[in-house]
Amino acid sequence: MIFGLKNLPVQLRVLANDDDATPIGLIGQKMVPILVKDDGTAMPESLDIVRYVDSQFAEPLLQDTIRPQIEAWLKAVGGLIGHLTTVRFTQMPLGEFSSQSAIDYFTTKKSATLGDFAENIAKTAEYLQKLAPHLAALEDLLQSESALNGQLSLEDIVVFPILRNLTCVKGISFPPKLATYVKKMAELSRVNLYFDTAI
Repeated sequence: MIFGLKNLPVQLRVLANDDDATPIGLIGQKMVPILVKDDGTAMPESLDIVRYVDSQFAEPLLQDTIRPQIEAWLKAVGGLIGHLTTVRFTQMPLGEFSSQSAIDYFTTKKSATLGDFAENIAKTAEYLQKLAPHLAALEDLLQSESALNGQLSLEDIVVFPILRNLTCVKGISFPPKLATYVKKMAELSRVNLYFDTAI
């Protein structure tokens, strides 16, 4: 997302979900994303990577702030999003799930907290009904079609990926202004949405 917003070239390498060796070899633990810099050193932690790229390449774009209302929104939806998105990932054309062993690894790990994937998907209408007021509340906090608080900030970095992942849910309906924001941010950041492969 940050590379797209800043129009910077980046080489993406997708790791199989059951590939422990590569991330452990780079940073000592299984975690993604990882930024491997031009000098070969590796950096974990999404927001650390975002801050580094934003500060080191061209003029900084992002306000380094997140409103308390957005923090509260993230906390409110935290226990709900995975029941709609995570349970669908292994059925989508994603490189990290290109092998059955990667699918099995992920399913076993995530089922421990989310429950059976198929049962979650069967409850999609129920989960979407619970999500709807949260999406309406987020729209009330939206100040621009191209930035949550009116200027690009860490708010966009933490919220847009959640909204983008929700586009994998067939039948998802964003409030009008929020829908415009999702499409605009996808365009600005050069990140694809999942509407065409939604389940």
